Amino acid sequence: MRLQPTAEQRQFARSLDAMLTACDTPSAARAWAAGDRAPGRAIWSRVAGAGVFALAVPERYEGAGTLPVELAVAFVELGRHAVPGPLVETVAAAALLTRLAETGDAAAAKRLLPRLASGEDMATLAVTAVGPYAVDPDAADLLLVADPARRDAPARARRGPAPSGDAVLRAAPGHGPLRVSNDPVRGRARPAPGGEVLAEGPQVAGAVAHAVGIAALATAAQSLGVGLALLDRTVAYVRQRTQFGVPVGSFQAVKHRLADTLLALEFARPLLYGAALTGARADIAAAKVTAGEAAYAAARTALQLHGAVGYTEELDLSLWLRKARPLRDAWGTPSWCRAQVLA
Repeated sequence: MRLQPTAEQRQFARSLDAMLTACDTPSAARAWAAGDRAPGRAIWSRVAGAGVFALAVPERYEGAGTLPVELAVAFVELGRHAVPGPLVETVAAAALLTRLAETGDAAAAKRLLPRLASGEDMATLAVTAVGPYAVDPDAADLLLVADPARRDAPARARRGPAPSGDAVLRAAPGHGPLRVSNDPVRGRARPAPGGEVLAEGPQVAGAVAHAVGIAALATAAQSLGVGLALLDRTVAYVRQRTQFGVPVGSFQAVKHRLADTLLALEFARPLLYGAALTGARADIAAAKVTAGEAAYAAARTALQLHGAVGYTEELDLSLWLRKARPLRDAWGTPSWCRAQVLA
């Protein structure tokens, strides 16, 4: 792959697209937001069966190997179809446990990674240096929390989402009350204190920094998918809606707005795949901020060109509209990403 997916990677994307199209993911997302996890869990199992979660797990733990490019390809499709659940957090948890095992602390990896790779367990991850909340903790089978070591806490809070020094990884015993986010499909809550300590020390901080990078990469891919879905639906809408006897999409101002949206999304695509190839922090940050901003701009365009119906909850468009901004800010805000690029 040289900033473009290979034939095999494109086929993988097409197979995911076909599978998720048949799953009616918008209905599952609406059910997830209402607290009914069954349809989302069924899709989760099919995504796991396609090998998506195994892409973040080494073969010795029953995964497919750590393959960030294929992971990015998969998350674009997951974003395009608005698949519910802590998808990013599960692969970030897998990346964290994998990196811990590589540093010699393999006990947690041996116990937890095979179940994450197979999709038997759904994980979520809270990194307190990034934010206090975990996504969908009520649905997750495993709630991992990375806390700074007590003596590092004040300094860690100033560093942003790239912890260093000592850290503690624990499996939280539960969580506090769920809070509604801007995206109702993404519930969030503070993890409860205590629980089983899985690892602690400087190797945990290094593993957490790696996991945050994988989370940012997957979120960038998901954002690109969300933006593409918004663009596709908006193009279809302006083709069928008429004014003065002609399709709205024939107006030059509408064409220009859609062309700008397409250019922004296509500019983000090579940055995403380039970041997946290098794994460099600055490259991931550039991909994250570019894809996030492009998806958010696509949401604004979609809302404007759909007119009043764009605001309605009944329209499936709202599923993607309400994802764009939370994804833009998750696992690295635009300002933090720009600082990483310039560092």
